[in-house]
Amino acid sequence: RRTKYDIYADLLRTVMKRESCGVTRASYGANLPVDRAKKFLNFLASRGFVREQIIDGSTRYRITKRGIEYLEVFRKMRKLFAALSEEM
Repeated sequence: RRTKYDIYADLLRTVMKRESCGVTRASYGANLPVDRAKKFLNFLASRGFVREQIIDGSTRYRITKRGIEYLEVFRKMRKLFAALSEEM
């Protein structure tokens, strides 16, 4: 089971890889139903981690600097947690 922080990271990675993507592509990349992906993307947009753009009448998402920073910190935290979970 993924945490919401894992889901944020999966969505941000998908958006970053494609430079700009719609909710359907982001949902496939993060392995989420479209309705859940839309809720998460709206939340990330409201907090400044992605930016919404309307292109040819459809909403596209682009990662922001803050979103990239989240991915960097998230990656570092996962490494630290992995080190803590190693058996002694």
